[in-house]
Amino acid sequence: MEERRRSKKKKRRKKKRWRILLAALALILVAGGVYAYMILQDVRTTVNEDLHESVASIDNEETKAKVDNKDPINILLLGVDERENDVGRSDTMIVMTLDPNNDQMQMVSIPRDTRAEIANDGRVTRINHAYAYGGSDMAVNTVENFLDIDLDYYIRVNMEGLSQVVDAVNGVTVQNDMTFTSGNYTFEEGELELDGQEALSYVRMRKNDPNGDLGRNERQREVITGIIDKGASLDAVNKVGNVMDVLGDNVSTNMQFSDMRRLATNYSSARKNTSTYQMSGDGQVVNGMYLIFMSDAEIQKTHDMIVNFGS
Repeated sequence: MEERRRSKKKKRRKKKRWRILLAALALILVAGGVYAYMILQDVRTTVNEDLHESVASIDNEETKAKVDNKDPINILLLGVDERENDVGRSDTMIVMTLDPNNDQMQMVSIPRDTRAEIANDGRVTRINHAYAYGGSDMAVNTVENFLDIDLDYYIRVNMEGLSQVVDAVNGVTVQNDMTFTSGNYTFEEGELELDGQEALSYVRMRKNDPNGDLGRNERQREVITGIIDKGASLDAVNKVGNVMDVLGDNVSTNMQFSDMRRLATNYSSARKNTSTYQMSGDGQVVNGMYLIFMSDAEIQKTHDMIVNFGS
């Protein structure tokens, strides 16, 4: 009889321990869910309030229809060197095309010294002056007119904050094709792991590159691709807040939070296969300004590459 009572007490203690364990697990899950919800709300607020900047030259309804249909979309990446008391110029201009149906992404670089007519301004000068004259909207409009394409989104990145962005995704991997020194760093040939400050020096080197801006543009594309790859693989929810804080200080885009979610769902496979192209032309000095003259054939070739990508 006494042994039976002891057995019942053991069973009750075991049940009690399981209830405590389940209760603790439930609290952890609830707390985690609340934390994830708070992170999600914080991300939504950061995107919609800190990052978002609409431009009149992009038709948002047309873009939404393309994303819903999983059609290829074009994103203009602007790398702007904005320093104190300086409006800045877009030293990096890349048209990135995402094609989710064929799991591919294309990045086309437009040299900053390219001769072009500035949209809604009329001046014919370096294409990177468009941002200085009229901000992201004028830069978007000028690229659309120059290549006769439609842009769906733009992303402007302050190059001064690039190091923070790279650090926020725990560094990037690049394949360096030449040994060189830039800033306080020496970059050996081969595969390199770069932190934020190293990445900034890596993309800024131009004068010691035999290809000049063309070589720098290639390094910029490498780092951007590295950021995309690392950002897409971030699976720790506690890192999302850090990344969004950095982006909020250094990035602007016409994307809303809902746009980013749709792209993450429908276009994530596009980064599996990446191709790059660098527009090239003839450099000339005109009235003391160095300009790159693009032939009609080069402009048409680039137009066709973008418009027909994924066809």
